[in-house]
Amino acid sequence: MHPILKDPRALALYLLAWVAPALTLAALIETTGKAPWGGAVLFAIPATVVYAFMSLAAWYVARAFPPGSSGLPRVLAPVLAAACLSAALWVGVCYVWASVIESVAPGMAPRQGYPASLALLLPFGVGLFIIAAAVHYLVATYDAARRREREALELQVLARDAELKALRAQVDPHFLFNSLNSISALTASDPAAARAMTVLLADFFRLSLRYGALEMITLEQELALAGNFLAIEKVRFGRRLASATEAAVGTLGALVPPLILQPLMENAVTHGIARIPEGGSILLTGERLGSRIRITVANPVDDAGSPAGQGRGLAIVRGRLQRIYGADARVTAGAAGGKFTVVLDLPYTAAPPDGAG
Repeated sequence: MHPILKDPRALALYLLAWVAPALTLAALIETTGKAPWGGAVLFAIPATVVYAFMSLAAWYVARAFPPGSSGLPRVLAPVLAAACLSAALWVGVCYVWASVIESVAPGMAPRQGYPASLALLLPFGVGLFIIAAAVHYLVATYDAARRREREALELQVLARDAELKALRAQVDPHFLFNSLNSISALTASDPAAARAMTVLLADFFRLSLRYGALEMITLEQELALAGNFLAIEKVRFGRRLASATEAAVGTLGALVPPLILQPLMENAVTHGIARIPEGGSILLTGERLGSRIRITVANPVDDAGSPAGQGRGLAIVRGRLQRIYGADARVTAGAAGGKFTVVLDLPYTAAPPDGAG
């Protein structure tokens, strides 16, 4: 059903818009001498109201041949065909209506002008239908634009929610389980260390929740969060785990997606340090290369190599960067010389003076 027919107010406004064409038709009939003014109005207004409903068919034409889906000729052809067909049917209706008026009030209707009246009614009807079709196409274009905008916003919200869920899921449950076990073990042997680890764990989750709700954070904040994660793991691994961060001052204010390094840190510990009896060092570096920033995470791997490059964490990082930067972000990963290295190559964007987010 046509949307206008579902809304009485819209239908009333639509019919009101046809008053002007009705009066125009009456004036043309009266001017050409086919009927007096009273008879012309009596004929034109009901006839135009009927044609107003017939012209609603333009909505179905607009739906069948939506704007932008095909070339202009493929849109104009069905519109002109529908206009000619509708106008021809309307001329027949007009003749019947003129006959009714003539039978009730002889001399008041333009029936006696047939077939000469075809020269007036047929082009008038074609023109009205084309105008109605143009209006319907404008409305269809506007509705399509609003629908695309609404869908884009809905997809953005859904993507954001999914990303936040993925961010929270990135914190490996084993990390929390192992941390709580370490705290439990330290409670008896080293209460001070247990308290320190509890504070580190609380700070890590507090910052994760805060930063995860932001669009972007600075590289300095991201490195601090990664350092917090590694500090917790150091309590568990002891001397087996060392870490170093090398980032130029000019890179610390660069904006990056929050928690983008978190999956890489977990991979470095789980697939690197945890598999090497003697442990090793995780190195984080950040450098600016013109209009880009390069972030590198390197960790030792055992002789058998590491599955980290194929892990879910790295896939999440790639997916997030793809959604945010498109083809402008690059992620490379590979093992060589006993180390597994992940490089994030991103566009450089400086944080505003009042901070990120």
